Amino acid sequence: MAIRLHPHDRERLAERGATEREISATVSQGAPFAAKFGRAGFRRNFPFAGNWGGNYYANKQVIVYAVRDGQDGPVITVITKFF
Repeated sequence: MAIRLHPHDRERLAERGATEREISATVSQGAPFAAKFGRAGFRRNFPFAGNWGGNYYANKQVIVYAVRDGQDGPVITVITKFF
């Protein structure tokens, strides 16, 4: 499945602490879940073992919301949580 990031998300990847590779892995290998408004959600945990926002975290969770937009594949929105 081709993945298309929303331009806003592409600009904000570094701020959110996610990479395009993690987004792709989350969609292809993460746990799917139903989201509001007919969207598809995917969730996957990754080892992190680093500092984010001045705090140390062992793991991070990437949450991806997808909306089918024509023939080009889903438009992606990304949320990252550290724990």
